[in-house]
Amino acid sequence: MTVSLLLAGRLVTAQESPGELARAVLKELVEINTTDSSGDNTAAAEAVARRLRAAGIAAEDVSVVVPAPKKGNLVARLRGTGRARPLLLLAHLDVVEARRSDWTMEPFNLTERDGYFYGRGTQDIKGDAALLVANLIRLKREGFRPERDIILALTADEEGGRGPNGAEWLLRNRRELIDAEFCVNTDAGGGQAQDGRRVLYSVQAAEKGYVSFVLTAKNAGGHSSLPRGDNAIYELAAALTRVKAMEFPVQLNEVTRGYFEKKAAIPAAPSEAVYENALRRTTCVATMLSGGHADNALPQTAEATVNCRALPGATQVEVEQRLQAAAGPGVDVRVKIPLRPNPASPPPAELMARVEKVVRSMWPDLPVVPVMETGGTDGKPLRAAGIPVYGIAQMFYDLDDIRAHGRDERIRTAYFYDGLEFGYRLIKALAGR
Repeated sequence: MTVSLLLAGRLVTAQESPGELARAVLKELVEINTTDSSGDNTAAAEAVARRLRAAGIAAEDVSVVVPAPKKGNLVARLRGTGRARPLLLLAHLDVVEARRSDWTMEPFNLTERDGYFYGRGTQDIKGDAALLVANLIRLKREGFRPERDIILALTADEEGGRGPNGAEWLLRNRRELIDAEFCVNTDAGGGQAQDGRRVLYSVQAAEKGYVSFVLTAKNAGGHSSLPRGDNAIYELAAALTRVKAMEFPVQLNEVTRGYFEKKAAIPAAPSEAVYENALRRTTCVATMLSGGHADNALPQTAEATVNCRALPGATQVEVEQRLQAAAGPGVDVRVKIPLRPNPASPPPAELMARVEKVVRSMWPDLPVVPVMETGGTDGKPLRAAGIPVYGIAQMFYDLDDIRAHGRDERIRTAYFYDGLEFGYRLIKALAGR
Protein backbone atom coordinates (compact mmCIF):
# COMPACT_ATOMS: atom_id res chain seq x y z
CA MET A 1 0.00 0.00 0.00
CA THR A 2 1.33 3.46 -0.89
CA VAL A 3 0.46 7.04 -0.10
CA SER A 4 0.66 9.79 -2.75
CA LEU A 5 1.70 13.31 -1.75
CA LEU A 6 1.99 16.54 -3.73
CA LEU A 7 5.36 18.07 -2.88
CA ALA A 8 6.87 21.12 -4.66
CA GLY A 9 4.45 20.70 -7.54
CA ARG A 10 5.17 17.04 -8.21
CA LEU A 11 3.47 13.83 -7.13
CA VAL A 12 5.58 11.69 -4.78
CA THR A 13 4.60 8.14 -3.80
CA ALA A 14 5.68 7.01 -0.34
CA GLN A 15 5.26 3.69 1.39
CA GLU A 16 3.52 3.37 4.73
CA SER A 17 5.73 3.13 7.76
CA PRO A 18 5.94 -0.36 9.32
CA GLY A 19 3.70 0.80 12.16
CA GLU A 20 1.06 2.21 9.82
CA LEU A 21 1.12 -0.99 7.80
CA ALA A 22 0.78 -3.20 10.87
CA ARG A 23 -2.18 -1.19 12.16
CA ALA A 24 -3.86 -1.32 8.75
CA VAL A 25 -3.46 -5.11 8.59
CA LEU A 26 -4.79 -5.49 12.13
CA LYS A 27 -7.82 -3.35 11.29
CA GLU A 28 -8.52 -5.36 8.15
CA LEU A 29 -8.26 -8.70 9.93
CA VAL A 30 -10.33 -7.71 12.97
CA GLU A 31 -13.06 -6.35 10.72
CA ILE A 32 -13.37 -9.63 8.79
CA ASN A 33 -15.55 -11.91 10.91
CA THR A 34 -13.82 -15.30 11.11
CA THR A 35 -16.01 -17.05 13.69
CA ASP A 36 -17.13 -20.60 12.95
CA SER A 37 -20.85 -19.77 13.04
CA SER A 38 -21.03 -16.86 10.61
CA GLY A 39 -17.51 -15.87 9.63
CA ASP A 40 -15.29 -16.49 6.62
CA ASN A 41 -11.67 -17.49 7.17
CA THR A 42 -11.13 -17.63 3.42
CA ALA A 43 -11.94 -13.93 3.10
CA ALA A 44 -9.27 -13.09 5.67
CA ALA A 45 -6.72 -15.36 3.98
CA GLU A 46 -7.42 -13.77 0.60
CA ALA A 47 -7.08 -10.27 2.07
CA VAL A 48 -3.60 -11.15 3.33
CA ALA A 49 -2.71 -12.79 0.01
CA ARG A 50 -3.57 -9.58 -1.86
CA ARG A 51 -1.29 -7.56 0.39
CA LEU A 52 1.62 -9.98 0.01
CA ARG A 53 1.33 -10.12 -3.77
CA ALA A 54 1.09 -6.33 -3.95
CA ALA A 55 4.31 -6.15 -1.91
CA GLY A 56 6.13 -8.14 -4.57
CA ILE A 57 6.05 -11.69 -3.25
CA ALA A 58 5.68 -13.95 -6.29
CA ALA A 59 2.15 -15.14 -6.98
CA GLU A 60 3.29 -18.76 -7.02
CA ASP A 61 4.66 -18.29 -3.49
CA VAL A 62 1.32 -17.08 -2.09
CA SER A 63 -1.39 -19.73 -1.74
CA VAL A 64 -4.89 -19.68 -0.30
CA VAL A 65 -5.72 -23.33 0.33
CA VAL A 66 -9.43 -23.98 0.92
CA PRO A 67 -10.22 -27.52 2.12
CA ALA A 68 -13.84 -26.58 2.97
CA PRO A 69 -16.11 -23.57 2.35
CA LYS A 70 -15.01 -20.52 4.36
CA LYS A 71 -12.11 -22.49 5.90
CA GLY A 72 -9.26 -21.12 3.79
CA ASN A 73 -5.64 -21.05 4.92
CA LEU A 74 -2.94 -18.61 3.80
CA VAL A 75 0.54 -20.00 3.11
CA ALA A 76 3.25 -17.69 1.76
CA ARG A 77 6.99 -18.06 1.24
CA LEU A 78 9.75 -15.45 1.27
CA ARG A 79 12.58 -17.14 -0.61
CA GLY A 80 16.03 -17.43 0.93
CA THR A 81 19.31 -18.83 -0.34
CA GLY A 82 18.37 -22.40 0.54
CA ARG A 83 21.50 -22.98 2.63
CA ALA A 84 19.28 -24.07 5.52
CA ARG A 85 15.83 -25.66 5.76
CA PRO A 86 12.83 -23.32 6.11
CA LEU A 87 11.52 -21.46 9.14
CA LEU A 88 7.74 -21.71 9.59
CA LEU A 89 5.87 -18.79 11.20
CA LEU A 90 2.45 -19.85 12.46
CA ALA A 91 -0.72 -18.05 13.57
CA HIS A 92 -4.44 -18.65 13.09
CA LEU A 93 -7.04 -16.35 11.60
CA ASP A 94 -10.20 -17.80 13.16
CA VAL A 95 -11.65 -16.37 16.37
CA VAL A 96 -14.19 -17.46 18.95
CA GLU A 97 -17.75 -16.14 18.91
CA ALA A 98 -18.47 -12.57 20.02
CA ARG A 99 -22.04 -11.32 20.55
CA ARG A 100 -22.60 -7.59 20.24
CA SER A 101 -24.89 -7.68 23.27
CA ASP A 102 -22.02 -8.94 25.44
CA TRP A 103 -19.60 -6.17 24.40
CA THR A 104 -19.57 -2.46 25.18
CA MET A 105 -18.52 -1.82 21.55
CA GLU A 106 -18.73 -3.51 18.17
CA PRO A 107 -16.49 -6.62 18.45
CA PHE A 108 -15.71 -6.73 14.73
CA ASN A 109 -14.50 -3.13 14.48
CA LEU A 110 -10.99 -2.13 15.52
CA THR A 111 -11.44 0.51 18.23
CA GLU A 112 -8.46 2.48 19.57
CA ARG A 113 -9.15 3.98 22.97
CA ASP A 114 -7.08 5.01 26.02
CA GLY A 115 -3.94 3.22 24.87
CA TYR A 116 -5.60 -0.02 23.76
CA PHE A 117 -6.76 -1.72 20.58
CA TYR A 118 -10.15 -3.35 21.14
CA GLY A 119 -11.72 -6.02 18.92
CA ARG A 120 -12.29 -9.74 18.69
CA GLY A 121 -8.98 -11.42 17.96
CA THR A 122 -6.70 -8.54 18.97
CA GLN A 123 -5.11 -10.78 21.60
CA ASP A 124 -6.01 -14.23 20.22
CA ILE A 125 -4.36 -13.87 17.80
CA LYS A 126 -4.98 -11.48 14.94
CA GLY A 127 -2.61 -9.04 16.62
CA ASP A 128 0.30 -11.43 16.16
CA ALA A 129 -0.92 -12.43 12.68
CA ALA A 130 -0.92 -8.77 11.62
CA LEU A 131 2.63 -8.34 12.93
CA LEU A 132 3.83 -11.37 10.96
CA VAL A 133 2.25 -10.06 7.76
CA ALA A 134 3.65 -6.55 8.24
CA ASN A 135 7.14 -7.84 8.96
CA LEU A 136 7.16 -10.22 5.99
CA ILE A 137 6.26 -7.27 3.76
CA ARG A 138 8.93 -5.12 5.42
CA LEU A 139 11.59 -7.79 4.84
CA LYS A 140 10.53 -8.15 1.22
CA ARG A 141 10.73 -4.40 0.67
CA GLU A 142 14.21 -4.34 2.19
CA GLY A 143 15.41 -7.12 -0.10
CA PHE A 144 16.21 -9.39 2.84
CA ARG A 145 17.48 -12.77 1.60
CA PRO A 146 18.05 -15.13 4.52
CA GLU A 147 19.76 -18.50 4.71
CA ARG A 148 16.41 -20.26 4.85
CA ASP A 149 13.02 -19.69 3.28
CA ILE A 150 10.53 -18.00 5.61
CA ILE A 151 7.10 -19.62 5.43
CA LEU A 152 4.06 -17.82 6.82
CA ALA A 153 1.01 -19.97 7.60
CA LEU A 154 -2.21 -18.31 8.81
CA THR A 155 -4.69 -21.11 9.38
CA ALA A 156 -8.35 -21.86 10.04
CA ASP A 157 -10.24 -23.56 12.82
CA GLU A 158 -7.66 -23.56 15.61
CA GLU A 159 -10.41 -22.49 17.99
CA GLY A 160 -12.52 -25.51 17.12
CA GLY A 161 -15.62 -25.72 14.99
CA ARG A 162 -16.87 -27.69 12.04
CA GLY A 163 -13.36 -28.14 10.67
CA PRO A 164 -11.12 -29.03 9.16
CA ASN A 165 -8.35 -27.69 11.35
CA GLY A 166 -6.00 -25.89 8.98
CA ALA A 167 -2.67 -26.97 10.47
CA GLU A 168 -3.69 -30.62 10.60
CA TRP A 169 -5.14 -30.55 7.08
CA LEU A 170 -2.01 -28.97 5.63
CA LEU A 171 0.17 -31.56 7.34
CA ARG A 172 -1.88 -34.42 5.91
CA ASN A 173 -2.53 -33.05 2.44
CA ARG A 174 -0.01 -30.28 1.56
CA ARG A 175 2.92 -30.84 3.85
CA GLU A 176 5.33 -29.56 1.21
CA LEU A 177 3.87 -26.08 1.70
CA ILE A 178 4.72 -25.90 5.41
CA ASP A 179 7.51 -28.44 5.94
CA ALA A 180 10.27 -26.75 7.91
CA GLU A 181 13.26 -27.32 10.15
CA PHE A 182 11.34 -25.70 12.99
CA CYS A 183 8.30 -23.54 13.66
CA VAL A 184 7.74 -20.35 15.61
CA ASN A 185 4.15 -20.41 16.85
CA THR A 186 2.93 -16.96 17.85
CA ASP A 187 -0.08 -18.44 19.65
CA ALA A 188 2.03 -19.31 22.69
CA GLY A 189 4.81 -17.93 24.85
CA GLY A 190 5.58 -14.23 24.63
CA GLY A 191 6.02 -11.46 27.13
CA GLN A 192 4.36 -11.46 30.53
CA ALA A 193 3.57 -8.22 32.32
CA GLN A 194 1.80 -7.26 35.52
CA ASP A 195 0.32 -3.84 36.21
CA GLY A 196 1.99 -2.65 33.00
CA ARG A 197 5.44 -3.78 34.21
CA ARG A 198 7.26 -6.26 31.97
CA VAL A 199 8.24 -9.30 34.04
CA LEU A 200 9.66 -11.98 31.73
CA TYR A 201 9.69 -13.34 28.19
CA SER A 202 8.61 -16.94 27.74
CA VAL A 203 9.41 -19.51 25.05
CA GLN A 204 6.81 -22.27 24.92
CA ALA A 205 8.44 -25.64 24.22
CA ALA A 206 5.82 -28.18 25.29
CA GLU A 207 2.06 -28.61 25.58
CA LYS A 208 -0.11 -30.83 27.71
CA GLY A 209 -2.15 -33.46 25.91
CA TYR A 210 -5.95 -33.36 25.67
CA VAL A 211 -8.05 -36.39 26.54
CA SER A 212 -11.71 -36.55 27.63
CA PHE A 213 -13.64 -39.34 29.34
CA VAL A 214 -17.32 -40.03 30.01
CA LEU A 215 -18.23 -41.35 33.46
CA THR A 216 -21.54 -43.23 33.52
CA ALA A 217 -23.61 -44.55 36.39
CA LYS A 218 -26.59 -46.80 35.57
CA ASN A 219 -29.57 -48.04 37.56
CA ALA A 220 -32.84 -49.87 36.96
CA GLY A 221 -34.71 -46.72 38.02
CA GLY A 222 -38.30 -46.69 39.20
CA HIS A 223 -40.98 -44.35 40.52
CA SER A 224 -39.80 -41.21 42.30
CA SER A 225 -42.39 -41.79 45.07
CA LEU A 226 -40.37 -44.84 46.15
CA PRO A 227 -36.80 -43.59 46.51
CA ARG A 228 -34.03 -46.08 47.31
CA GLY A 229 -30.45 -45.80 48.46
CA ASP A 230 -29.12 -46.80 45.04
CA ASN A 231 -29.49 -43.87 42.69
CA ALA A 232 -27.49 -43.22 39.51
CA ILE A 233 -27.21 -39.47 40.14
CA TYR A 234 -26.01 -39.93 43.72
CA GLU A 235 -23.52 -42.60 42.64
CA LEU A 236 -22.14 -40.34 39.92
CA ALA A 237 -22.00 -37.36 42.31
CA ALA A 238 -20.01 -39.41 44.81
CA ALA A 239 -17.66 -40.54 42.03
CA LEU A 240 -17.10 -36.94 40.92
CA THR A 241 -16.31 -35.92 44.48
CA ARG A 242 -13.60 -38.57 44.54
CA VAL A 243 -12.31 -37.40 41.15
CA LYS A 244 -12.12 -33.85 42.52
CA ALA A 245 -9.87 -35.08 45.34
CA MET A 246 -7.70 -37.17 42.99
CA GLU A 247 -4.23 -35.76 42.47
CA PHE A 248 -1.62 -36.96 40.00
CA PRO A 249 2.01 -37.03 41.16
CA VAL A 250 4.34 -34.12 40.46
CA GLN A 251 6.46 -34.79 37.38
CA LEU A 252 8.82 -32.14 36.01
CA ASN A 253 10.34 -32.33 32.55
CA GLU A 254 13.22 -30.43 30.99
CA VAL A 255 10.97 -27.52 30.07
CA THR A 256 9.07 -27.11 33.36
CA ARG A 257 12.20 -27.64 35.44
CA GLY A 258 13.86 -24.82 33.51
CA TYR A 259 10.78 -22.64 34.07
CA PHE A 260 10.79 -23.06 37.85
CA GLU A 261 14.56 -22.64 38.13
CA LYS A 262 14.60 -19.41 36.13
CA LYS A 263 11.48 -17.98 37.71
CA ALA A 264 12.87 -18.57 41.20
CA ALA A 265 15.66 -16.13 40.37
CA ILE A 266 13.27 -13.35 39.29
CA PRO A 267 12.67 -10.75 42.05
CA ALA A 268 8.97 -10.18 42.79
CA ALA A 269 7.85 -12.64 40.12
CA PRO A 270 4.03 -12.93 40.03
CA SER A 271 2.50 -15.85 41.90
CA GLU A 272 0.34 -18.10 39.72
CA ALA A 273 -0.72 -20.99 41.97
CA VAL A 274 -3.37 -22.52 39.71
CA TYR A 275 -1.17 -22.28 36.61
CA GLU A 276 1.90 -23.65 38.33
CA ASN A 277 -0.04 -26.57 39.78
CA ALA A 278 -1.07 -27.43 36.23
CA LEU A 279 2.58 -27.28 35.16
CA ARG A 280 3.58 -29.85 37.77
CA ARG A 281 1.08 -32.63 37.11
CA THR A 282 -1.58 -34.13 34.88
CA THR A 283 -5.00 -32.71 35.82
CA CYS A 284 -8.60 -33.87 35.38
CA VAL A 285 -11.77 -31.85 35.90
CA ALA A 286 -15.50 -32.40 35.37
CA THR A 287 -16.82 -30.15 32.58
CA MET A 288 -20.31 -31.44 31.63
CA LEU A 289 -23.14 -33.23 33.45
CA SER A 290 -26.44 -34.89 32.55
CA GLY A 291 -28.79 -37.38 34.18
CA GLY A 292 -32.32 -38.67 34.53
CA HIS A 293 -35.23 -38.67 32.10
CA ALA A 294 -38.30 -37.38 33.98
CA ASP A 295 -39.21 -35.35 37.06
CA ASN A 296 -41.17 -38.24 38.54
CA ALA A 297 -38.77 -41.10 37.78
CA LEU A 298 -35.66 -42.39 39.47
CA PRO A 299 -32.70 -41.85 37.16
CA GLN A 300 -31.62 -44.79 35.06
CA THR A 301 -28.49 -43.06 33.72
CA ALA A 302 -26.27 -40.22 34.86
CA GLU A 303 -23.21 -39.09 32.89
CA ALA A 304 -20.39 -36.61 33.29
CA THR A 305 -17.60 -35.54 30.99
CA VAL A 306 -14.20 -35.27 32.62
CA ASN A 307 -11.49 -33.46 30.66
CA CYS A 308 -7.87 -34.27 31.44
CA ARG A 309 -4.70 -32.45 30.44
CA ALA A 310 -1.83 -34.91 30.37
CA LEU A 311 1.84 -34.11 30.78
CA PRO A 312 4.07 -34.88 27.80
CA GLY A 313 4.94 -38.58 27.99
CA ALA A 314 1.85 -39.56 29.96
CA THR A 315 -0.25 -42.32 28.39
CA GLN A 316 -4.00 -42.55 27.96
CA VAL A 317 -4.01 -45.89 29.74
CA GLU A 318 -2.43 -44.55 32.94
CA VAL A 319 -4.77 -41.55 33.04
CA GLU A 320 -7.81 -43.79 32.48
CA GLN A 321 -6.70 -46.24 35.17
CA ARG A 322 -6.32 -43.49 37.76
CA LEU A 323 -9.69 -42.05 36.82
CA GLN A 324 -11.39 -45.44 37.06
CA ALA A 325 -9.81 -46.11 40.45
CA ALA A 326 -11.12 -42.78 41.75
CA ALA A 327 -14.59 -43.22 40.24
CA GLY A 328 -15.03 -46.68 41.74
CA PRO A 329 -16.27 -50.00 40.37
CA GLY A 330 -19.92 -48.95 40.04
CA VAL A 331 -19.15 -46.18 37.52
CA ASP A 332 -18.06 -46.93 33.97
CA VAL A 333 -15.22 -44.85 32.45
CA ARG A 334 -14.86 -44.70 28.67
CA VAL A 335 -12.77 -42.55 26.34
CA LYS A 336 -14.62 -39.73 24.59
CA ILE A 337 -11.69 -37.95 22.89
CA PRO A 338 -8.44 -39.96 22.76
CA LEU A 339 -5.04 -38.64 23.73
CA ARG A 340 -2.81 -37.80 20.78
CA PRO A 341 0.99 -37.86 20.91
CA ASN A 342 2.30 -34.67 22.53
CA PRO A 343 6.09 -34.70 22.61
CA ALA A 344 7.98 -31.72 23.99
CA SER A 345 10.37 -29.57 21.93
CA PRO A 346 13.12 -28.55 24.38
CA PRO A 347 14.71 -25.52 22.68
CA PRO A 348 18.33 -25.96 21.53
CA ALA A 349 20.86 -23.74 23.28
CA GLU A 350 21.61 -21.87 20.04
CA LEU A 351 17.96 -20.99 19.47
CA MET A 352 17.50 -19.80 23.05
CA ALA A 353 20.68 -17.72 22.75
CA ARG A 354 19.32 -15.99 19.65
CA VAL A 355 15.96 -15.31 21.28
CA GLU A 356 17.66 -13.98 24.42
CA LYS A 357 19.86 -11.69 22.32
CA VAL A 358 16.80 -10.20 20.59
CA VAL A 359 14.90 -9.79 23.88
CA ARG A 360 17.85 -8.08 25.53
CA SER A 361 18.38 -5.79 22.57
CA MET A 362 15.03 -4.26 23.54
CA TRP A 363 14.69 -5.03 27.26
CA PRO A 364 18.22 -5.59 28.64
CA ASP A 365 17.29 -6.97 32.06
CA LEU A 366 14.34 -9.15 31.07
CA PRO A 367 14.78 -12.89 31.77
CA VAL A 368 13.86 -15.43 29.07
CA VAL A 369 12.09 -18.48 30.48
CA PRO A 370 11.02 -21.80 28.87
CA VAL A 371 7.37 -22.71 29.51
CA MET A 372 4.87 -25.50 28.92
CA GLU A 373 1.38 -24.70 27.61
CA THR A 374 -1.32 -26.04 29.93
CA GLY A 375 -3.90 -25.71 27.16
CA GLY A 376 -3.36 -26.49 23.50
CA THR A 377 -2.41 -24.85 20.21
CA ASP A 378 -1.75 -25.81 16.60
CA GLY A 379 1.82 -26.52 17.65
CA LYS A 380 0.74 -29.93 18.93
CA PRO A 381 0.09 -31.65 15.56
CA LEU A 382 3.28 -30.13 14.15
CA ARG A 383 5.35 -31.55 17.01
CA ALA A 384 3.67 -34.92 16.58
CA ALA A 385 4.60 -34.79 12.87
CA GLY A 386 8.26 -34.25 13.68
CA ILE A 387 8.49 -30.45 13.30
CA PRO A 388 9.86 -28.84 16.49
CA VAL A 389 7.69 -25.94 17.62
CA TYR A 390 8.65 -22.98 19.82
CA GLY A 391 5.89 -20.70 21.05
CA ILE A 392 7.14 -17.12 20.80
CA ALA A 393 4.34 -14.58 20.70
CA GLN A 394 5.58 -11.16 19.64
CA MET A 395 3.49 -9.15 22.07
CA PHE A 396 3.37 -8.84 25.84
CA TYR A 397 0.15 -9.51 27.70
CA ASP A 398 -0.95 -8.39 31.14
CA LEU A 399 -1.45 -11.34 33.49
CA ASP A 400 -4.20 -9.42 35.28
CA ASP A 401 -6.02 -8.42 32.07
CA ILE A 402 -6.30 -11.49 29.85
CA ARG A 403 -9.46 -11.02 27.75
CA ALA A 404 -8.90 -13.59 25.00
CA HIS A 405 -12.24 -15.32 24.28
CA GLY A 406 -13.94 -12.79 26.55
CA ARG A 407 -15.77 -9.48 26.47
CA ASP A 408 -14.02 -6.34 25.18
CA GLU A 409 -10.88 -8.22 24.12
CA ARG A 410 -7.95 -5.83 23.88
CA ILE A 411 -4.20 -5.33 23.67
CA ARG A 412 -2.09 -2.36 24.68
CA THR A 413 -1.07 -0.31 21.65
CA ALA A 414 2.43 -0.03 23.14
CA TYR A 415 2.73 -3.81 23.27
CA PHE A 416 1.55 -4.06 19.66
CA TYR A 417 4.11 -1.62 18.29
CA ASP A 418 6.90 -3.03 20.49
CA GLY A 419 5.92 -6.47 19.18
CA LEU A 420 6.30 -5.23 15.62
CA GLU A 421 9.95 -4.34 16.19
CA PHE A 422 10.59 -7.43 18.30
CA GLY A 423 9.11 -9.72 15.63
CA TYR A 424 11.18 -8.04 12.93
CA ARG A 425 14.42 -8.58 14.85
CA LEU A 426 13.43 -12.12 15.84
CA ILE A 427 12.64 -13.28 12.30
CA LYS A 428 15.94 -11.90 11.03
CA ALA A 429 17.84 -13.57 13.88
CA LEU A 430 16.23 -16.98 13.34
CA ALA A 431 16.22 -16.93 9.53
CA GLY A 432 19.86 -15.88 9.29
CA ARG A 433 21.80 -14.21 6.50
